[in-house]
Amino acid sequence: MRLDLHVAAALWLGASSAALAAEAYPTKPVRVVVGFPAGSANDFIARTIGQRLGERYGQQIVIDNRPGAGALIATQIVANAVPDGYTLALAGQSHVANALLRVPPPYDLFRDFSSVALVATVPNVIVLGNSVPVKSVTELIALAKAKPGHLNFASGGVGSASHLGGELMLAVAGIKAVHVPFKAFSDIFTEAMSGRVHFFVFPVAAAMPMIGEGRLRAIAVASTARLPSLPDVPTTAEAKFPEFVYEVWNGIVTPAGVPKQLIAKISRDIAAVLQQKDVQERLERQGAQARYLSAGEFEKLQRSEHARLGKLIAQLGIAGKQ
Repeated sequence: MRLDLHVAAALWLGASSAALAAEAYPTKPVRVVVGFPAGSANDFIARTIGQRLGERYGQQIVIDNRPGAGALIATQIVANAVPDGYTLALAGQSHVANALLRVPPPYDLFRDFSSVALVATVPNVIVLGNSVPVKSVTELIALAKAKPGHLNFASGGVGSASHLGGELMLAVAGIKAVHVPFKAFSDIFTEAMSGRVHFFVFPVAAAMPMIGEGRLRAIAVASTARLPSLPDVPTTAEAKFPEFVYEVWNGIVTPAGVPKQLIAKISRDIAAVLQQKDVQERLERQGAQARYLSAGEFEKLQRSEHARLGKLIAQLGIAGKQ
């Protein structure tokens, strides 16, 4: 009985110490690793949220851009970091996809990381190249069915979010098109404007400059609501293609082992930042939408994406081909 009391007291003291440490956090700069270059949509989201977190904490939030290998370099840095809450990552679909595409898997998605919060979603937009003589999604699908394999679609590489989005669209529509991977988005835009690329499914933030200048045409937004930045572009549901909804999500993860009290605090602080009107407006201007999910809810989202993308990747047979 006496031993049980000692154990209970030790557990209580340990929990109390963890709670106090969480409340004192942070006492030094916090690093947020981003797997894409400065100026990218992911970088903008990280810097927008990081700035306000820094103001809230009175500590610097350092954005550490580590592009390469589809964000794999960045996530591996975080997986191997000390689990003290001072190294975070802004992760997206590539975080899930890399665990499915690489052979052998570079990490275990749910054992090597802890979820903190979903912070934003970026709807994808279906964009036409200038040689495609259609005006809507239904017309594009009809053209593809009339000429199987004649059309092509571009992506940022095998297994990228734009590749998987394009393949999901084909699967839902029941059509075929040739996949053309590129290394640079600028090359995709050039080829689409010349007419050699027929269509692609991209995050609206990436495609917005070409759409806004009238160089390319957006025929539908793959989200549940129209976007303030593209008010005249219908949703896929309005375009009679409601089965296809595809949004890029971004959230914060840590290495596994960060105390739950600390994860809960960081998650609450992110929620408070996302409630700020000017933060929401800044994200909207870049085609993103502030969206908060708690740590548990964000993990459920990743598990759902893991199942959905895993099925698609298996069907395509692209694991190990990066």
